[in-house]
Amino acid sequence: MEPIGPLETSKEAPVVDSHFESRSENRLARWAIVLFVCIGIWLIPPPAGITPKSWHLLAIFVATITGSIVRPVPGGAMVLIGVAALALTGTLPIEQALAGYADPIVWLVLAAFFMSRGMIKTGLGRRIAFVFIRAIGRHSLGLGYALVSTDMLLAMFIPSNGARAGGIIFPVAKSLSEAYESRPGETANRLGAFLMTLIYQCDVIICAMFLTGQASNVLISKFAQQVTGIELTYARWALAGAVPGLISLLVVPLVLYRVFPPEMKHTPAAARFAADELKRMGRTSRGEKLMLIVFALVASLWMTTALHGINYAAVALFGICVLLLSGVLNWQDVVSERGAWDVFIWYGGLVRMAEALGETGITKRFAEAAASFTVGWKWWLALGLLLLVYFYAHYGFASITAHATAMYVPFLVVILAAGAPPYLAVLSLAYFSNLDASLTHFGTTPAPIYFGAGYVKQRTWWTLGLLVSLITIPIWVIFGFAWWKLLKLW
Repeated sequence: MEPIGPLETSKEAPVVDSHFESRSENRLARWAIVLFVCIGIWLIPPPAGITPKSWHLLAIFVATITGSIVRPVPGGAMVLIGVAALALTGTLPIEQALAGYADPIVWLVLAAFFMSRGMIKTGLGRRIAFVFIRAIGRHSLGLGYALVSTDMLLAMFIPSNGARAGGIIFPVAKSLSEAYESRPGETANRLGAFLMTLIYQCDVIICAMFLTGQASNVLISKFAQQVTGIELTYARWALAGAVPGLISLLVVPLVLYRVFPPEMKHTPAAARFAADELKRMGRTSRGEKLMLIVFALVASLWMTTALHGINYAAVALFGICVLLLSGVLNWQDVVSERGAWDVFIWYGGLVRMAEALGETGITKRFAEAAASFTVGWKWWLALGLLLLVYFYAHYGFASITAHATAMYVPFLVVILAAGAPPYLAVLSLAYFSNLDASLTHFGTTPAPIYFGAGYVKQRTWWTLGLLVSLITIPIWVIFGFAWWKLLKLW
């Protein structure tokens, strides 16, 4: 390489400096919003019956959630700062501020992320995708169903929709699109635009169907139990979501195929491509077989907790131990799984903050005050309106976690105050917390991945997202409510 000559001097500031200054100013503005929220609430005199420490806890909690939305720093760092603020201000003793990291739910999510690492490392996830494609991928709609079926199967086990849809499904979908000469730009509508839209919109539905559909569902179940005492177990969540979820997965692809069809209707080469890839992968490896055994064992134990009484987290940790002892995973795999540790930090902090806030009585006071706005309303009318407000409020959120943490508990207590059946309120808000991510290109982790592929314009993405919401909301309300009634949940 030839040496680079001396830089020319100029009176004007380099572009990189102005860019850096712009980013710094942007970060300062975001921090200003967070501090304004925290100090503003902190300085307001607490209502009668609420202690100053409880009010300060509310200020730090709301500021942490605000920071998770505007993101002056990554979400995990924001929560860690919030936890530190609780201890430094004396709002909570240090052992209580850190107590969330001992919660079994936090360890369940951590362990499940490690298992998803094993699924990707061994190649089992790709093999499952190619098996589905080989079987039903000879038509573009069937190809979409094959990839969605893979996502659904993995969601029973992998709580990271980023790892599933982004790490396993997306590379396969992109390769298939390019195999048909479909790339961003003039050839996008040949196949790629349809697949990217279909897979993402169905992934959002799959997120709603399982407790392990995406990382925040376990947190949502924790909120529901704290407010109502209702425990959304793995089996209960999956059973309640099965009928409306499967109907949605059947209808949404058909509608998208009708209103946003690919130019390539028949894709026999996709099945051949999958067959060739399976041949290239060879026979199922020892690691894949062990991963499949652990997958089946852990999922079975999660679904039968009522029979054996073993905690979900203990089952997940057992699965990790088997993978470590068998050599499917090594310790380097565990310590280098950045996504898992990031979730561990913000999960543990938020779990404890939300739990401590519930103990203050503030949420109860909020419910009592909010109930006055729905006095005289039929409970079903209040439920319907509040669910719509909750759903479309996701336009303002860049993650399911931030939305659910900020709004799930307040909306739940208001709906309950209006007289809605507890199970109906808990389940509808839990599922809507996932389904609303269909709206934008930043609604949940895989959204930027699929939109960022460049196949679909933002206006089209948002229009199709709104269309899908007009399909999924009636399906989950009509068929979901009827199914839950049949299950005698309300």
